[in-house]
Amino acid sequence: MPHDPELTAETRGWLVRAYRDLASGRVLLAAQVSLTGNATFHAQQAVEKAMKGFLTWHSRVFRKTHNLTELGEMCVRLDARLEPLLRRAAELTDYAWKFRYPGDQAEPSRQEAEDALKRGQEVYDAVLARLPQEVRP
Repeated sequence: MPHDPELTAETRGWLVRAYRDLASGRVLLAAQVSLTGNATFHAQQAVEKAMKGFLTWHSRVFRKTHNLTELGEMCVRLDARLEPLLRRAAELTDYAWKFRYPGDQAEPSRQEAEDALKRGQEVYDAVLARLPQEVRP
């Protein structure tokens, strides 16, 4: 039985954006100039958007937030097997703002940015594995 086309499109929209954030993060890491702070931002955004896609598919309303702990708790209520992965991913929450503005924060290391993107990819893959094929980018 086909799924609601509007729900499918909205879910896919979140997942497409998550995919693009992961791709952007990889491009930024490959740049000649150190753009690790920007790469970590995109890792956080990929996790956030993947979780919002998961919640959208399950018709769960979420507030406008970058807090991965809050979003992760909502996802875990739907699938408890996600808990260990989303708990680790919640550590990326601060990347939504940490390196985006001038201040005292040093840029993250390349290893930190690579680790953040790896976590982002893991969450994205875990979410995709739990959703029907038709919502995948």
